[in-house]
Amino acid sequence: MKTLKRLIPAVLIILTFVTGHAQQDGPSSDKGMVAQTMKSYKDALENKTTAGTFALFSEDSQVFEQGGVEGSYAHYIEHHLGPELGHFKSFDFSEYKIDVVVDLPYAFTTETYIYTIVLRPDEKGESRTIRKKGVATSILRKTDGDWKIIKTHSSSRNKK
Repeated sequence: MKTLKRLIPAVLIILTFVTGHAQQDGPSSDKGMVAQTMKSYKDALENKTTAGTFALFSEDSQVFEQGGVEGSYAHYIEHHLGPELGHFKSFDFSEYKIDVVVDLPYAFTTETYIYTIVLRPDEKGESRTIRKKGVATSILRKTDGDWKIIKTHSSSRNKK
């Protein structure tokens, strides 16, 4: 019985390693690296820029938003988000939470948040604030050690 009690922890460690369930939550782990990729994208939006974001997406990425197919990330930036950012005085996320599941070579994320956009004043000098509850799901693929977003879908509804 003593031998069995000593072997159980070792067997559990080996089984955890073999089945791939040993996962660190630190920034050097895949889970941490995926979360950092998503944070980098969120931070860029809050700074109202797309600088550096193209490196976060695969070239063949697909973006879906509010029931629409936006195309690749490059197309989305050129025809949708890029022009919109110029109209924002501020873009802030609050109550941000992320869930990351890694199943190599893929990772799956779910982000929930409240976003607040303050629009620049229009020609009449009037500004408007948009506050919505949002959710985004993304699929990332690990290629050559880097995590790239290959698909992302976001939607929102009015904050109650």
